[in-house]
Amino acid sequence: MSKIAPIALTIGEPGGIGPELCLKAWLRRKDENLSPFCVLSPITILDHAVKQLGENVPIKVVSDISEAIAVFDNALPVLALDECDAIPISGTASANTATVVIESITRAVKLCEDGSACGVVTNPIQKSALYEAGFKHPGHTEFLAELAGPGTVPVMMLANSKLRVVPLTIHIALSEVPKQLTSDSIIEQCKITATALQRDFGITLPRLAIAGLNPHAGENGSMGSEEKTIIEPAINALRKKGLDVIGPLPADTMFHDEARESYDVALCPYHDQALIPVKTLDFHGGVNVTLGLPFIRTSPDHGTALNIAGKGIARPDSLIAALKMAADMAHKRLTGA
Repeated sequence: MSKIAPIALTIGEPGGIGPELCLKAWLRRKDENLSPFCVLSPITILDHAVKQLGENVPIKVVSDISEAIAVFDNALPVLALDECDAIPISGTASANTATVVIESITRAVKLCEDGSACGVVTNPIQKSALYEAGFKHPGHTEFLAELAGPGTVPVMMLANSKLRVVPLTIHIALSEVPKQLTSDSIIEQCKITATALQRDFGITLPRLAIAGLNPHAGENGSMGSEEKTIIEPAINALRKKGLDVIGPLPADTMFHDEARESYDVALCPYHDQALIPVKTLDFHGGVNVTLGLPFIRTSPDHGTALNIAGKGIARPDSLIAALKMAADMAHKRLTGA
């Protein structure tokens, strides 16, 4: 397997489970055959996490992320950021640590842009704490898109060993979905998704399945018109461009075992329609992937879990899956296979 640069792993919310997950992922590096990663964090945050966890996790500060490759087998490599304005408290999100959270993400992206890192894996952030500190973006994805530059259209994909899904609208009220779901947005997101599946997942001819918005995919217009006026025109346009697209499909019958064999990714009009099946099939192994960026970005498919932070019980499965997926995507970009 061709060698890739280290992965830049952000610290996420210091008061959440991110620091603990960094340590636990490193402890399982050999069992999981993980590619080298480097954490971007103030040292005190990780030192505190080591004490709380009670495990032997040696930490090695590196001056350049390239050093992580040589360090990784014997210590957790860390690119040290400036210390926080306040000492983080496990289980409590604070606006006082927002500068660290933002700097970790920004630095990770820069490392990817200059080729020093092969991808960014982000630990969960607590948006409410960032908003309190003046953060202007709805979330991680939008911030990463801004860092990527003008014209970037990010597409959220959730993936695990059994299913890939793309919510065509994300964090909006259900009543707003029919207003924001357009043929043009479906076409754009499908094209970005198909390109990513080819380049980053090795699927030569991606098969896309699009769910209907209404029950029974509108039942030929008797339960809603969006399938006929919005989704079907998008599908027809995509087929003319040579994409393999099926739908609109009734959402209640497209996620069982046999149905999933007929496509590589399911695109769904609204958030929960996509996320419920993927999380039901493999809750702990899910990965959030941002498609459409000029760099690789994955993330565990869960939040900061403030209620269990610092207790030593957080499961690193999703972070490990995100690290593996980022490395696999990087290998495919490097080798083309």
